[in-house]
Amino acid sequence: MPDPLPDIGGRTDDGPQEAGVDDDEERFTALFKCHYPDVLRYAARRSDPDRARDVAAETFLVAWRRLNEVPRDADQVLPWLYSVARNTLANQHRGERRRLRLGARLGAAVPRRTGADHAGTVVESLRLREALHGLSAADQETLRLVGWEGLDVAAAAAAAGCTPQTFAVRLHRARQRLDRALADQDTGRARSRRTLAAKEAES
Repeated sequence: MPDPLPDIGGRTDDGPQEAGVDDDEERFTALFKCHYPDVLRYAARRSDPDRARDVAAETFLVAWRRLNEVPRDADQVLPWLYSVARNTLANQHRGERRRLRLGARLGAAVPRRTGADHAGTVVESLRLREALHGLSAADQETLRLVGWEGLDVAAAAAAAGCTPQTFAVRLHRARQRLDRALADQDTGRARSRRTLAAKEAES
């Protein structure tokens, strides 16, 4: 269930506001109802639940104030909102670093174990998360836009604020680095198993 609509009383456009205000409010309400859950999920995957709600609310406040800039093309609306949410999160992180100087805490909590039937899924999730967290923040965001948010290259590029060609190159390189990180994990674990086996044989 979406949160209540944010307070949109602060919008100040040039010119008369009587004509078209109702249409704007109807458009914004439809925008909010359609896309709020997606924006909230986007923020929740990158922050804690309380901050995610703040980011989602701020994103739609920006959307209201800049409603004339929100794309009319339905396929471009969500990437535009993701771009606003990304900038809002970035501003919050910068403020937090200035105040605390502890750095951003990346990643969600370790998935809870839900039983033997899901053990393989949990292990694979942890393996992928570990490899992902070893990448740069830019690589992580590139992979999350495609893998978590399900955007195609054009939409992800709009959310990231770059051209599709640039994003495609970033995605290719990020995937290569992720593959190398996963391979390094496997090599390290195999080496550890051999060392452990050797020690057990000696004892």
